Amino acid sequence: MTNSRRITALAAALATAVSLGAAGAQAQASATAAESSAGSSAVAAPPAPGLRITRFLGEQRLPHRMRFRGTTVGGLSGLDRDPRTGTWYLISDDRWRYNPARFYTGRFDIHPVTGAFTGVNLTGVTTLRRPGGSSYPAYGRPRSADPETIRYDRWSRRVLWANEGDRPDAENPNIPVSDLSIRWTNSEGRYLGELPVPRNLKMTATTSGPRRNSGFEGLTSTERTIAAITEGPRYEDGAPPTVSRGAAARITVWGRDGRPRGQYAYPIDKLPAAPIPANGKSDSGVSELLAIDDNRYLALERSWIEGVNYKAKLYEIDLRGATNVLTRDSLAAGRPYRPVSKRLISDFGTVRPPLQNLESLAWGPRLRNGECTLVVGSDDNFDSNEATQFLAFAARGCDGR
Repeated sequence: MTNSRRITALAAALATAVSLGAAGAQAQASATAAESSAGSSAVAAPPAPGLRITRFLGEQRLPHRMRFRGTTVGGLSGLDRDPRTGTWYLISDDRWRYNPARFYTGRFDIHPVTGAFTGVNLTGVTTLRRPGGSSYPAYGRPRSADPETIRYDRWSRRVLWANEGDRPDAENPNIPVSDLSIRWTNSEGRYLGELPVPRNLKMTATTSGPRRNSGFEGLTSTERTIAAITEGPRYEDGAPPTVSRGAAARITVWGRDGRPRGQYAYPIDKLPAAPIPANGKSDSGVSELLAIDDNRYLALERSWIEGVNYKAKLYEIDLRGATNVLTRDSLAAGRPYRPVSKRLISDFGTVRPPLQNLESLAWGPRLRNGECTLVVGSDDNFDSNEATQFLAFAARGCDGR
């Protein structure tokens, strides 16, 4: 990479390490599943204390609408790392506003001893291809794609990415239905197949199935399973979060044979603050999922609230003991169910304010002292008032990785 494309380091040390430790202590003391689970659900017992963030390693940013190999960089909504080569994968949710659906590759400089996070370099860009080899249609056209998350699957050495899909709603009545999907691709962007999506997650043009902008937002994999989470509740599962009530998203788990094994309710928190004005808009849900092991995941919850800006928290969740709701049409009515349990790891509002639109989450390299590294990234929405930001942390309790 040329020096003009190398992103210079911002300060690598922050006083916020102290406040992160305080958040971790609070997380050990209490679980939040009871606060945010849907009213019809039973509350699962919190998992035993596990992952904890130990220190902040640094921040990097990319320039707004940076040009790279004929593309405009932005909208980076997912990232992951190939542990064999050290290559990072970053997916853009741009839908032909600037360029077709695509992912980038890059290098992140994290010192193996100190953990200091000192640089981000892009090294390549790849257009995602449909089964016939063409690029995906633009926003508002049939069978367009809304890429929201990406994983490098180290067990198959393939790339897996999720498309949130699209559908009409009251504010956008002319948008055609485009089903959400989870698709395999190679390093050249060639289509290699996809996972079957459960019938209850089919997009429709009616008040059923996933809402607009509430399809697959998070994706992760282990040696035995693949899992994806919807950003928010289906119509049948209740209303989106408010200041007085949480909501239920769905985590779908597939076996390595490609068959859905189960589906579990994730209790989204209540809105952390009221919009300003009181009738203002909000958008709150799960923006990423990251496996610790076959049963425990990290979940990134992110809210945008008019007049308040962004809020984001990191939780450790556990599927053990949760009810399999794969065959349930509604989580808002019917017999009780047990959601996944959740435990607060960190409130990101204490790191580098103002908080950005945090949407991506990935494991970085393990440090020589045994600490794991965790990288959180933001989607700037191609908005000059927001930033493409990467935050790196050291962590313990990640032995499953």
